[in-house]
Amino acid sequence: MAVVAGLMALGSYASAAEREVLRVCADPNYPPFSTRERNGLENRLADILADDLNLTVEYMWFPARMGFIRNTLRAESSSGQGYKCDVVLNVPHGYELTITTRPYYTSTYALVYVKGRGLDDIRDGKDLVNLEAGRRSKLKIGLNERDPGNLWLAKNDMFEQMVTYIAQPGDPAEYPGKLAAEDLLAGKIDAAILWGPIAGHVQRSVTDVEVELIPLFSEPGVRFHFSIAVGVRHPDGEWRDELDGSLERNADRIQALLREYGVPLVTGDGSHLLAAPQNN
Repeated sequence: MAVVAGLMALGSYASAAEREVLRVCADPNYPPFSTRERNGLENRLADILADDLNLTVEYMWFPARMGFIRNTLRAESSSGQGYKCDVVLNVPHGYELTITTRPYYTSTYALVYVKGRGLDDIRDGKDLVNLEAGRRSKLKIGLNERDPGNLWLAKNDMFEQMVTYIAQPGDPAEYPGKLAAEDLLAGKIDAAILWGPIAGHVQRSVTDVEVELIPLFSEPGVRFHFSIAVGVRHPDGEWRDELDGSLERNADRIQALLREYGVPLVTGDGSHLLAAPQNN
């Protein structure tokens, strides 16, 4: 009981009137989500929330790797007064290590390829798995090692076509999707399966070639869609509710932001596309 009481005291809630700073836990090199230059999707979201709540934004930077929550949201500050940061802007809805707001978007994994390199007739996931066997056998499709695309390709007898990348590389200069995107553009792989916001980032950031983005829809046994929310510490229910209110008040601005960053948006059940990104 003493341990629980100590945690509750350390994580005690401050109301909006008492807060002056929105302390964000974020990765400094995690495009399109967050960057030290503060030009990522989460950085822009932090500005929207801080403006609405009349707060200033501060960051506690830490690589988005194993132990991120332990070393940021749950880590006591060096002064011994409270925690290093108070909010994570990009967690799965219902994430067990935090309590979460309502989802502010739902996206899905996507297949990306460079147009003009032999896959222009692929318009959805079924087109890919139904390719003629000889043509399909020559493909190389990049994806992170623990992403749902692995299960989907294996389910469709395309195990030999997988080119897997480490999901959490030790080098903090490498962010998710970076190596697969580089190999795709270099022609070392034919296509890649990437989480929606990362796929959108690849599509909108490339200027010398045209990248096609094909949203993939969940099916029995394979879930591609996930809802994303804001996470806070478990004792901070009132703070979570306040952030929830801010997300609701700024829903239109946030949806416009997601579209600006090329995020493919789907319905909460992942069954229908709400907004498809367009290449710049």
